[in-house]
Amino acid sequence: MSGVRQEAEYLTIEELKHKYPITHLCEILGVSRASYYKWLKREPSESELKRIKLMKWIKEIHETFKGIYGYRRMTIFLNFFRNAKVNHKCVYRLMNIMGIKAVIRRKRKNYVPHKVEHLAENILDRDFWAENPMEKLLTDVTEFKLTNGTKRYLSAILDLGSKKIVAYQTSNRNDNPLVLDTMKQITDDVKLGTTLIHSDRGSQYTSHAFNKVVEDNDLIHSMSRVSKCIDNGPMEGFWGTLKVEMFNLDTFDTPEYLDQKIKEYIG
Repeated sequence: MSGVRQEAEYLTIEELKHKYPITHLCEILGVSRASYYKWLKREPSESELKRIKLMKWIKEIHETFKGIYGYRRMTIFLNFFRNAKVNHKCVYRLMNIMGIKAVIRRKRKNYVPHKVEHLAENILDRDFWAENPMEKLLTDVTEFKLTNGTKRYLSAILDLGSKKIVAYQTSNRNDNPLVLDTMKQITDDVKLGTTLIHSDRGSQYTSHAFNKVVEDNDLIHSMSRVSKCIDNGPMEGFWGTLKVEMFNLDTFDTPEYLDQKIKEYIG
């Protein structure tokens, strides 16, 4: 048994020892009690402490987001929200050892593709590190379903430099005005010719109206590749965190109450 795999087994025992006898856990996991107690008394190395922390984070994220993150999205979440500084190969290995895999999502229904007016290359190329605010921005729209069956849409812009939401707007419609109203909030702060804004290829972001905002403010537009939501990973991660920590913990009957809670969460 490899050292990393042993750590996974020992951590499992640590987590469950208050519910089940240690002897029973050791038998199930195939480790000896002596090796487990020896592990408890050891002086862990710096690399071992880092691995243990990573494994705890991976387990926590996997459970929090109901297993939807594969190793690539897990890596992005760890690096952006936990500042883990880990590569995807390490995350893949740890998830494999821990027996953690992403759940298989149902395929979305086929839809009629919209007419693309403006496209941009994936300039960001998953480089989510930014040294300064307003250097690299991510934008996207997510939806919420209210108890009465209606939907509410949230458009937001995430600054990779400050790791904060710098603009957001809500609406009952997922349309161009929603996205453009969000963009208006940052036009006084962008750095002409320098600020990069990354989006997916949704109809709002490929429209003439959005392209005009990009050109008028001398922005650099970057777009995710087709069906590659991971290209906008930190934005996807923020949506997941928002829904787990705010939306899923409450009941929303009106758009006004949802907007209030969104404002409180984003600050």
